[in-house]
Amino acid sequence: MRIDQALPALEWLRGYSRESLINDGLAALVVTIMLIPQSLAYALLAGLPAEMGLYASILPLIAYALFGSSRTLSVGPVAVASLMTASAVGAVASQGVVDYASAATLLALLGGLMLIAMGLLKFGFVSHFLSHPVVSGFITASAIIIALGQLGPLLGIGLKGATLPSLVHDLYTRLAEAHGLTFAVGAGSVAFLLLARYRLHDWLTGIGLGGRTAELLVRSAPVLVMAVLIPLSAVANFQSAGVPLVGQIPSGLPAFSTPNISWPLIQELALPAFLIALIGFIESVSVGKTLGAKRRQRLDPDQELIGLGAANTAAAFSGGFPVTGGFSRSVVNFEAGADTQMASVLAALGIGLAAIFLTPMLYFLPKAVLAATIMVAVISLIDFDTITLARRYRTADFSAVVITIAITLLAGVEIGVLAGVGASVGLHLYHTSRPHFAVVGQLADTEHYRNVERHSVVTDPHILSMRIDESLYFANAAYLEEMVFAQVALREHLAHVVLMCPAVNAIDLSALEALKEINNGLIESGVKLHLSEVKGPVMDALQRSDFLSHLSGEVFLSHHGAVTALRAKGTADPAQT
Repeated sequence: MRIDQALPALEWLRGYSRESLINDGLAALVVTIMLIPQSLAYALLAGLPAEMGLYASILPLIAYALFGSSRTLSVGPVAVASLMTASAVGAVASQGVVDYASAATLLALLGGLMLIAMGLLKFGFVSHFLSHPVVSGFITASAIIIALGQLGPLLGIGLKGATLPSLVHDLYTRLAEAHGLTFAVGAGSVAFLLLARYRLHDWLTGIGLGGRTAELLVRSAPVLVMAVLIPLSAVANFQSAGVPLVGQIPSGLPAFSTPNISWPLIQELALPAFLIALIGFIESVSVGKTLGAKRRQRLDPDQELIGLGAANTAAAFSGGFPVTGGFSRSVVNFEAGADTQMASVLAALGIGLAAIFLTPMLYFLPKAVLAATIMVAVISLIDFDTITLARRYRTADFSAVVITIAITLLAGVEIGVLAGVGASVGLHLYHTSRPHFAVVGQLADTEHYRNVERHSVVTDPHILSMRIDESLYFANAAYLEEMVFAQVALREHLAHVVLMCPAVNAIDLSALEALKEINNGLIESGVKLHLSEVKGPVMDALQRSDFLSHLSGEVFLSHHGAVTALRAKGTADPAQT
């Protein structure tokens, strides 16, 4: 492996220009302003001290900038990964074995090492294992759980639970304990952030501000809320009024430390770490490819595994928790004009300065403000359009997304993502176990053959032409036999069966045995079996077996050639169907 492949940063560092530095600097400013409140909020969402959100937004950004393949992807704490982290570390910490922070850093380390190992082994293809509907359904359900869970700090009550039923039950039983002033602060913050997201840009451009300036102010809305409510909280003494505050946050940069490693703890966290890493990787690749396509920049999935693995490993050794490429911050980074990952490096420096100089100011920040920040951020993750499209488009996709959403809401995020994977694989196996077979006939005066149920075609009573529209393997081998013999039983004067194989890319041993059974059964009925349009790799595989030596018929290069040759041996005239 060349050094520039191992360190993609070397490619964009060569010839790095002053213009790129200006663009990256402006993008870093926007992302830094966005990251400060988000980092604090996502740390609290993960059940961790607020400063860990800042720590997870410093070294991980630099590590990804060195090893990641995307020029504009921005990594850091994200909502879904934070929710999954809370679920995983909560289960371990409740046993009294280790504290939340130690479990979170080990979770990041395990996920990071897994990602790096997968990258070195070229496992980037695993991003294809979760379908888009399943990922969308999982993120939608997670966003609903996150938003509902933030009603607790928004109302000034403590909500427990990681599923929809438990959260709704807890909310119902504790609603009477809601704190009026806390709710006023939280509801006001939500209202302002929603107005800023959907109306502020138009208002600002309407009064003559430039588009980039207006966008910067829109992205700064959470910081503006903090700038108003922190001094208000201090002057009005919100703390004595019972409003929960962030409280003391240690100043300074994170100290390097080794995560608390023990074999029993690794066994507890290995599966959650893998699931968090997998979901984060798929989300990152999806965002990175989308942004890269707009600038014709290539994203390497294998290198992304290494880049995200390095980011999580860096988080583990600097007091952070699992991170991944965030959709919202990456889009902001891209739209703000970032040319390279230097924008992430500069953003990390900005977060570092904030950790050194700004943390004392955050003491009086109401937690309801951070809850409002999370609620507004996850609104964009709720994707009902995909559900609607899946319902119209394909029953299997709709079933997968509904199953994923339902189980995630009812049983939690870890079981939800496993259910999504299971639903995807199960529905794929079911779909391919009953592949589409079509009886085909000749379009008049052409060499083309189409489905007899869809087109007016010419057929021969002595010849049954069946097109197979799927590779043949153990799951559909028996179905192939059933379909062939069912069609043969309908034809009294049949002499030849031709299996048309243009879509068959592979035939495994189970399917090969099925072909042998079909061949033997047809011989007993006085019917010959032929194959047409067999692909080269499939033909090579058949030649390595004894199937062709026992085949009662022939293998034809084209289906039209097969029908023409077999008609010449028949006595009946073709019929129009």
